[in-house]
Amino acid sequence: MSGMRATGQLHIGHYLGVLKNWIRLQHEYDCYFAVADWHMLTTGSDKTDPLRDNTRDIVLDWLAAGVDPNKATIYVQSAVLETAELFLLLSMITPVNWMQRDPTLKDMIRDLKMAEDTVGHGLLGYPALQTADILGVMGDLVPVGRDQVAHIEISRDIARRFNHLYGVDYFPEPRPLLTDTPVVVGVDGRKMSKSYGNDIKLADGPEQVQSKIMASVTDPARIKKTDFGHPEVCAVYAMWEMLGREKAPEVAELCRKAEIGCVQDKKALAAHINEILAPMQERRRELATNPGMLEDIIASGNAKARATTRETVERVREIMKLNRFSESGKPVFGA
Repeated sequence: MSGMRATGQLHIGHYLGVLKNWIRLQHEYDCYFAVADWHMLTTGSDKTDPLRDNTRDIVLDWLAAGVDPNKATIYVQSAVLETAELFLLLSMITPVNWMQRDPTLKDMIRDLKMAEDTVGHGLLGYPALQTADILGVMGDLVPVGRDQVAHIEISRDIARRFNHLYGVDYFPEPRPLLTDTPVVVGVDGRKMSKSYGNDIKLADGPEQVQSKIMASVTDPARIKKTDFGHPEVCAVYAMWEMLGREKAPEVAELCRKAEIGCVQDKKALAAHINEILAPMQERRRELATNPGMLEDIIASGNAKARATTRETVERVREIMKLNRFSESGKPVFGA
């Protein structure tokens, strides 16, 4: 089980770091991939206007990149209401200090420059909600980067604690499936990120890609074309290493010998990126013109994820010996 926050259109960093791995895994495992719109509320409960469009865009990008709804379950987190109940029940057995010592949570608070008295209960409980996502579909493998391992360790602890408290061996203990996630450099030399505005989106057209690449940072010591270059400090070369590894050594050699200029290099990189993106964008256009198909794919995934999670929650309620009720709402007393 894995997911992405509903931040909208994805960039090539998402493709290289996450989607390529998902596309491989969907042929090896029973995969559930969620658009995590509830998780967006943990840090952006006052910024929900784009949430619906962002959900649509992210699913379009998944499908365009090659995630196959016939192989994997694609769904929207908030469509699975049982996840919210499981989150509540798991929160009851999860010590607060487990959440407070989560280094990923601390990093998020620092990066967002949040004062401690503004941290909401939802953000504090982020790892428990993520655990409900995973355990709701009985996920035992979670493909993540190293920065998310701490969250998965908390999920393991919660699953283990539930099993111990109620004397069962019900929940699997989720294990991180570490991805070889490359840190994709953006056009300004920093890590590619929407928040930095230095990204190249999967949906960017040829002119947009070329414009962004032409403005990218190169070797600051190379003033003239005849100057010998240093590709190891060049954002353009860093992108060659990520997106065109077979061509990168040749580009580096030409740069060091001053046999290729920065402008020529940038144009070649832009053309290479556009070649990679073209088939994805064609699939995206086809899907975008058929909203009914997109809605059906999401609805089908929602139904499967909800049915699976409903079974999990019913079993959890039984294990915890919670009250049972008939369809009319009457309590069912006794064992």
